[in-house]
Amino acid sequence: MNNINKLEPTAPLELWGGLECTVNRVYDDFHSQMDRNGHAHRLDDIAQFAALGIRAIRYPILWERTAPDGVAAADWEWPDERLPALRDAGINPIVGLVHHGSGPRHTSLVDPAFAPQLAEYAGAVAARYPWVEYYTPVNEPLTTARFSGLYGLWYPHGRDDLTFLRALLIQCRGVVLSMREIRKHNPGAKLVQTDDLGKTYSTHEMAEAAAFYNERRWLGWDLLCGMVGPGHALWNYMIQSGVAEADILWFRDNPCPPDIIGVNYYVTSERWLDHRPERFPEHHRGNIGGVPCADIECARVLATPTAGIGPLLQEAWDRYQIPLAVTEAHIDANREDQLRWLLEIWEAGKQAQLNGVDIRAITVWALLGSFDWNSLVTRNHGYYESGPFDVRSPQPRPTALARMMRELADGAPLSHPVLRGQGWWRRSSRFVCQPVATPQALTSISADGHRLVGKEARPILITGATGTLGRAFARLCRERSLAYQLLSRHDMDIADPDSVERAMDRYKPWAVVNASGYVRVDDAENDIERCFRENAHGPAVLAAACARHGVHLTTFSSDLVFDGRQNDPYVESDVVSPINIYGKSKVAAETSVLERHPGSLVVRTSSFFGPWDQHNFVNQALAALGSGDAFQAASDIIVSPTYVPDLVNTCLDLMIDRECGVWHLTNGHPITWVELANKAAALAGVDASRLEAQPGSSIAYIAPRPLYTALHSERAMLLPSLDDALGRFLHQRGEPMQDEMACYPEPMAR
Repeated sequence: MNNINKLEPTAPLELWGGLECTVNRVYDDFHSQMDRNGHAHRLDDIAQFAALGIRAIRYPILWERTAPDGVAAADWEWPDERLPALRDAGINPIVGLVHHGSGPRHTSLVDPAFAPQLAEYAGAVAARYPWVEYYTPVNEPLTTARFSGLYGLWYPHGRDDLTFLRALLIQCRGVVLSMREIRKHNPGAKLVQTDDLGKTYSTHEMAEAAAFYNERRWLGWDLLCGMVGPGHALWNYMIQSGVAEADILWFRDNPCPPDIIGVNYYVTSERWLDHRPERFPEHHRGNIGGVPCADIECARVLATPTAGIGPLLQEAWDRYQIPLAVTEAHIDANREDQLRWLLEIWEAGKQAQLNGVDIRAITVWALLGSFDWNSLVTRNHGYYESGPFDVRSPQPRPTALARMMRELADGAPLSHPVLRGQGWWRRSSRFVCQPVATPQALTSISADGHRLVGKEARPILITGATGTLGRAFARLCRERSLAYQLLSRHDMDIADPDSVERAMDRYKPWAVVNASGYVRVDDAENDIERCFRENAHGPAVLAAACARHGVHLTTFSSDLVFDGRQNDPYVESDVVSPINIYGKSKVAAETSVLERHPGSLVVRTSSFFGPWDQHNFVNQALAALGSGDAFQAASDIIVSPTYVPDLVNTCLDLMIDRECGVWHLTNGHPITWVELANKAAALAGVDASRLEAQPGSSIAYIAPRPLYTALHSERAMLLPSLDDALGRFLHQRGEPMQDEMACYPEPMAR
């Protein structure tokens, strides 16, 4: 069993994990992350966690779940299985009792009974599991108090300073009383007290508000450390808000300083206040004390980025001289930026150690991802952020973060090439308005990111320079700071082994995307040799070369590998049976590619539409109907449309995860062509009265077409819904196509 408190300040930085387990209440609805991520019902997740190499895990034994009707009626079956399993796996649990919650339905954060009732539950947990050493009775009490008592987002939906302060004081009292009860059963029990560690910067005109926020961020820890009395910077604020002196001074008489201060840090943690709200997007505008202003993430507005978490760790250490751990490190971003974010925070922690800060660990948060945090869990919209595991598969699927965690835990060199790129929070594309000059005090500590940035950035090779898909890959690689080379047939003929070998030697890629191929389904019937050369022989040559060089390959297949005789969407394991030459060429490609390079990713998809070309079906339908012209579409051919940006972004994530085998990727909605045209017209506000439905048999196809080729996935449905995709398509429609032949960055010199 690992023993966190016996670590010396000079000990190597540990890797911990955290499980998003929030049970927050919005009016009478409870939102449970563990029900949604499935961990509530999967014991075997613990073996997957152990494989990451983590030494400890923030783990929920939540009051609302275990004893909602009181300790006497508690159901211990779930923790009785999980806690011993963690111990047996060599993972030290840091047990959480309330996580952004307000307790069972009968209480709340402003109920004086909350604290003693939580303490009773804490004592029962400690009595049942006396070997558990580390506890977080209440996660992020100050942040929870803000969301519940000041912003009105969570129960009890307060919107004033007094409700905020009462919620904070009651939660902190709950921590003190809980640790008192826990230590009756385990005198050596340790408190790991978490909260968001942010900082606020501002224009000169908003300096007073920023100073107040920068004092308030410490208030929860200050209370627990017994540091709040008449001389405290926020004493007058608390008294004037209506808090009784005795309720504040109780903490001075009953201090419970954390054994480890757990700091949580997100890209939203550092804020910018500006007295010129008109300069900023409307949803960032508000007022503070009646003064109109804007409140926005620093990353979205400061011309020079801040240094990140490093200086904030130093501030926390200087203030408390208590060991620290980063107890949440996560960003909602594409996979490569999740890796880059973790590396920045890991390196900041190691540098803090060198600077004399006693920091024990970095915690990778949301091992199973999280749901609907883009709305602060106020709505159930199904928005999912994956983490080291993606729970959209039948069993949690390890992502590239899992591999990186194993390398960090083992002290091994970090292997993923995408780490050489810059995170979005440091790229020029991060701005949502005219950048603001960074305060001089910050420019002296700004940073460029982690040590790997810009060093030997091996590219992704993308074939199909003239095609919609190839150019879309290049565009999104550029946006995501992924080094790439977009190649024409002149640059690399995928059916010519010598040409492929020359390109491999020249560019030294870590991955190849084959976005080229013969796409004219009807012409293929009379152009069989060329169709098979480009669609089957070429991918086979490419696969063999990629296997030889240890390079990941992504290539594309089609829904036309199926004959359309079933009435339910096809999944990956369904038997292929093409009825035209094009489909047969794709089946041959699938077989030969996976035989030569089993690590290849073969994506079946169909029915592209996207904002960057004018020739796809949806654009053509809207253009014709918008001009008042008639538009004909098949009424009996059922497909599953695919929004090109979603397809490309998901493929890039899967490529970074080094996924392989056959995957079905579409926006997952079986629909006829005429229904698709009608749906797009309705969303666009276009008159569809001249839309003409006709059977597929009346369309002058040369190649036979299956009537039903809708795709589903038994591996994971990763793309958003069709309605969501169409909405974004209409918003992005008509954006100019950039010159994607320019690569990022320049290829390495030979």
